[in-house]
Amino acid sequence: MSTNKTALLLIGFQNDYFHKEGILTGALEDVSGRDRMLENTLNLVEEVKDRDDFLVISTPIQFTENYSELHEPTGILKLIKDTGAFLKDSSGSQTIEEFSRFSDSILEIKGKRGLNAFSNTNLEDFLKENNVDRIALAGVVTSVCIDSTGRSAHEKGFEVTVLSDCTAGRTEFEQQFYCDQIFPLYATVETKENLIRTKPEVSA
Repeated sequence: MSTNKTALLLIGFQNDYFHKEGILTGALEDVSGRDRMLENTLNLVEEVKDRDDFLVISTPIQFTENYSELHEPTGILKLIKDTGAFLKDSSGSQTIEEFSRFSDSILEIKGKRGLNAFSNTNLEDFLKENNVDRIALAGVVTSVCIDSTGRSAHEKGFEVTVLSDCTAGRTEFEQQFYCDQIFPLYATVETKENLIRTKPEVSA
C-alpha cells in the first residue's frame, strides 16, 4: 500500500522578485497582494512540511552569465536578459531569506531555464518516482510561470491545483482574471486551507 502524494511547487520565490533591491521587484505592481501570498505560502509550508502525503519542492530559475540558453528571447524572458536578472550564483537568483528556516524540508530541483518548471529539469521523473499524482502551485508570476507550469503538468497527466491565495500576478486584476477565467480550464483553484484539509488517498 502506498499513499498518493501532493507536491507543493514553490515558483519564483527569489530575490530578484521579492527583495527591495531585486532587479524585477517592480514587475509585481500589486505589492500588498505579493506580500499576502508570501505570508500565506510560508504558513502553508509550515503546515505540510512534516506530512507524509506532501512534498515541498522549489524550482528556481537561473541562467548562465551570457544567457546562452535564451535564443532571441521575447516578452518576460527578454526583460530578464536585458536587465541581467536571475543569473546563476548571483544574489538575485537565490531563494528569499524567509524560506531559510525550511531548508531541511524543501527539495530544490535545479536546471530551470525558462517559464515552465518541467523544462530542462528532472521534475517529472522525480514526481513519478515519488508517487505524486497532484501538483499544487504557489508563487509568481500568475500569468507566466504559474500558468506555464500548470498547463504542462496537466498535459503530463498530473492533477493540478492552483492556490489562489498563494500565487500573485503582476496586478490584482491579472490575478483575479486568471483564477476566475484561465486556471479553471485545466486546474482546480482553491485556497491553502482547502488544500491542508485534503485527506491522502491510498493505492495498492
